[in-house]
Amino acid sequence: MSLNVSPTLLASAERGEVSDEEFVACVRESLPYAWEVVSRVMTDLRAGGGEFADHEVPPPSEAERGQLLRALASDAIRGGLERHFGARLAFQNCHRVAAFSYDAVGGERFQRFVSPRGQLLNQSPELRNC
Repeated sequence: MSLNVSPTLLASAERGEVSDEEFVACVRESLPYAWEVVSRVMTDLRAGGGEFADHEVPPPSEAERGQLLRALASDAIRGGLERHFGARLAFQNCHRVAAFSYDAVGGERFQRFVSPRGQLLNQSPELRNC
């Protein structure tokens, strides 16, 4: 799953002049399902006024699953999304995405989510092939 990089953005990158806004716009256009999931979890985080929100709905197809994996497995993409939305993302399995306020990073709920135990408890037979 590649990003759709315009010739103009590629030329900017070759000159070393890529802003977060340009990069995030490329991600939004290239990975619309991943953008939708991350946007939703970030909106839920803000709407809830808390320190945590998550998304647990499996993607409708392998193409959408690929977008989500691409976005969250890439340090550059994940970092760009975190800076854009102002919160930390965490990821389990093939579809469980969580957003944490920066104040909550390192806290008990965050540690539970990112721990090996949390990962194992979030497994189930139907998720083994995702």
